[in-house]
Amino acid sequence: MTTTTPQSAKNPQISIIGSLNIDFVTATPRCPGPGETLTATSLTVSAGGKGGNQAVACGRASFTSQTTQDVSVNMIGAVGAEDPYYTTLLQPALQKSGVDTTSIEQSTVAQTGSASIIVEEAIGGENRILVVPGANHAGLLSSVENILAALKSYPSTPDLVVLQGEIPRTTTLGLLEYFNDCSSEERAKVVFNPAPVFPEGIPLSALRGTAVLIMNETEVVQMARSIEGLPVGDVVEGDDLRPEELAPRFHEQAGVEVVLITLGAKGVYFSTKTGRTGIVAGVKVAKVVDTTAAGDTFVGYFATAVARFLATGRSLGEFDDDIESAVSKANAAAAMCVQRRGAMQSIPFAYDME
Repeated sequence: MTTTTPQSAKNPQISIIGSLNIDFVTATPRCPGPGETLTATSLTVSAGGKGGNQAVACGRASFTSQTTQDVSVNMIGAVGAEDPYYTTLLQPALQKSGVDTTSIEQSTVAQTGSASIIVEEAIGGENRILVVPGANHAGLLSSVENILAALKSYPSTPDLVVLQGEIPRTTTLGLLEYFNDCSSEERAKVVFNPAPVFPEGIPLSALRGTAVLIMNETEVVQMARSIEGLPVGDVVEGDDLRPEELAPRFHEQAGVEVVLITLGAKGVYFSTKTGRTGIVAGVKVAKVVDTTAAGDTFVGYFATAVARFLATGRSLGEFDDDIESAVSKANAAAAMCVQRRGAMQSIPFAYDME
């Protein structure tokens, strides 16, 4: 006799498919001008990459206590073979955050990706970032088929797949089209954070049916202007940005179920396909130290809330009553993150936020 685990008792599962980097972070009073040499404050070498950061955020958001993790999280990505930074920094940071690293490829054709980050102390910890993609754009992450095979090696299908923009565009589009295929109800839902936004744009056919789309003020403007086939008309930005006008277009034209637009200190605008909208106010902090992983922290915490909800067997269309609470907690986690230096190490565990 075969027994089936009740859907409500199923442990939620999240798969993050994305980039892994080594971050070289230089803190400085200000950026040097052309030909100028400045004395900086410090240099820190740490684990990062948007995919890795979001995996750590999902993992840490799932720790309800120091010993209890209620969501299974795995990372699909790639690093350079025999890279000492992977075994000493990246892998330990992921594993200590409850992330399964089994499907991280150690590539023989490319080096581990890297990011050089300049943090300007004089303007509230704002950052400038230069990225070398390395293994994030080679091997495993250049093949949709191999990624899907890696996903199928796990005992069960994930409830949620988290994607960003730091892996090849063709791979991202292929994954979006695969998981957003409305003819297959057994496939995972997608949380898509298009950061950075691909300059070539995204076809409407790939975006159509995305479960959750998370963008900041810059990204929502870039997405609105670059999505092939999405008629958006005039798009204003900066202080004149009107998220309440932009969000519905993603629902109506692309069928996106949940749209979140992060507005920095002003908070987060949320909108659902079923008509729930609102703004969660920003969290005031004593001092902003480093904004590097704030957006990734928000994505990971919100994705974890969605995964828990979906694992109960309910549809995302029923998430309206829970969305404001999920946004508030993700916003609070991001606020805690910006008060610490670094990327992965700045992301809080859920039990630290109680």
